Amino acid sequence: MNSFKKVYIEISNICNLKCSFCPTTKRKAEYMSVKRFTNILKEIKGYTQHIYLHVKGEPLFHPNLNEILEVARAEGFFVNITTNGTLIKKRMDLLLGELAPRQINFSLHSFDGDLESIDYNDYLQNILSFVERSLEKDKTYLSLRLWNFNKDDSESLQQKGNNYILKKIEDKFELDYKIANLITPGKGLKIKNKLYINSDLEFQWPDMNNTYNEEKGFCYGLRNQIGILVDGTVIPCCLDGEGVINLGNIFEKGFKNIVESERAKNIYSGFSNHRAVEELCKKCSFKEKLS
Repeated sequence: MNSFKKVYIEISNICNLKCSFCPTTKRKAEYMSVKRFTNILKEIKGYTQHIYLHVKGEPLFHPNLNEILEVARAEGFFVNITTNGTLIKKRMDLLLGELAPRQINFSLHSFDGDLESIDYNDYLQNILSFVERSLEKDKTYLSLRLWNFNKDDSESLQQKGNNYILKKIEDKFELDYKIANLITPGKGLKIKNKLYINSDLEFQWPDMNNTYNEEKGFCYGLRNQIGILVDGTVIPCCLDGEGVINLGNIFEKGFKNIVESERAKNIYSGFSNHRAVEELCKKCSFKEKLS
């Protein structure tokens, strides 16, 4: 049986922001029902212990998030959440309670994501207040992400925004050093027990219209990760946000049949030889980072 380090389950493709780094999905906007989520967990049991409630969309936006977390706990899965953090105050009690996830990743680079209706200082303060309370409980790993660095422009508005955020973190936790002097894009920096800063260079989502086209490279898709979109479409990795590489629908074919299909095996064997066989994979520059 194949095993995966993580399975991405998109419980919703609806988001309350429009971030420049994250293309808006063209798929039908919907939430995954708790019943369908439960069925997915039963299908993937034995293939992984870790689920990530994200591909596109904002998971904290799901109206039945408490039930989602209850089912995941009952079925024995470790839950990891990636969020833009704008709804953390509303979800604070849930995420600090008995159903607290194993890990929460805050995409702080969402500060450029159409935040007209959200006070920027409140946005950061709410996230950092949650982090402080979570660290006291010592249950959840926390990652503060800035995945928008530009190696060619240290004076960009994005970089100035990053520096502002880093200063807020330094002040909040009374750090006696400058985070910017220690972080390296692509690597994590431990701030406190269970608290990390993760930075990286901004990347381009794979798209069939990208001018980039390269067959050589490596990817962990179908090797240590796999994704399931809100409608049940199984995809090889978390970057196929539109379901271009549709390996089959988990509600129709079943997970076992999908991961053992000829198409899935071809993708896996191709990357074993450092070669992309799918057109979308050829359009994805992220594989160069793993080669």
